[in-house]
Amino acid sequence: MRPRFSFGREPFACSRDFQIVDKILNHDLRADELLAIRCQLGERDAFDALIARWHGPLWRYLRRMSGSDAVAHDLTQDTWLRVLRGLGGLRDATRLRPWLFGIARRVAMDRLRDAYARRVEDDSQLEHLAAAEPDMALEFELAGLDRGLASLPAREREVLALFYLRELSIEQMAGLLEVPAGTIKSRLFRARQMLRQQLETQES
Repeated sequence: MRPRFSFGREPFACSRDFQIVDKILNHDLRADELLAIRCQLGERDAFDALIARWHGPLWRYLRRMSGSDAVAHDLTQDTWLRVLRGLGGLRDATRLRPWLFGIARRVAMDRLRDAYARRVEDDSQLEHLAAAEPDMALEFELAGLDRGLASLPAREREVLALFYLRELSIEQMAGLLEVPAGTIKSRLFRARQMLRQQLETQES
């Protein structure tokens, strides 16, 4: 029987002031690095602190990808098992944040493989879309965001889920998804258009 971790179910929470995103992304990067090193050194309390810090963002990402509390709970359990097994092999502690989301993404892809395998629009068709920085002034009601995400294709759902967690920069998202930063911006542009259309349809 595999070990089970006990976590509180954190409600979705996000600030409506998108101007503080950069501050959030750059906050405690050094603390994350030191936490990863402490875990690798085998400090007893370090892994508990790692879970306390990152369980919420990982669970919210997996919840938005799966559309189910129960599935997200199982995916998060599997993610932490892989983290526990693989943390000793993390060579660059400064990359803890994208490394954690990379594991969560692989867990999600393993479980949601059918959704990822669906035919999606080729990124080459995104070239006509503006690759400007995402409009940080646009505010989504969180309930509407979660409701609309469930109806989007996996790739669009993923890029929005990652972006609105405000834990990864555009560059980190690009590294995680293995595409150029400009493609991330274009995917965001398209995904937000699709989400807006979905929400307008649901409200009409």
